[in-house]
Amino acid sequence: MFKRLFGGSESSSSDVAKKRLRFVLVQDRMNLSPEKMTQLQEDLIKVISKYVEIDLNGIDISFTGNGRQNRLTADIPVIRSRSG
Repeated sequence: MFKRLFGGSESSSSDVAKKRLRFVLVQDRMNLSPEKMTQLQEDLIKVISKYVEIDLNGIDISFTGNGRQNRLTADIPVIRSRSG
């Protein structure tokens, strides 16, 4: 789960550490527990999967902030739309 949250691509340990630190800082500012953050990610995936087939291994969901505004960014590879 955390691999998807922090990206599944090869990164240097310093890049990974920076991403994790940013995530923790934004999470703290948003006042969301790790459990709620995980639930948010799972709910997003569940809803999007109703309409399109997605590559679960390629998902990258990140939380960033600049002090005044927080941002959730989701990079979700779409394989194809669902029929119906």
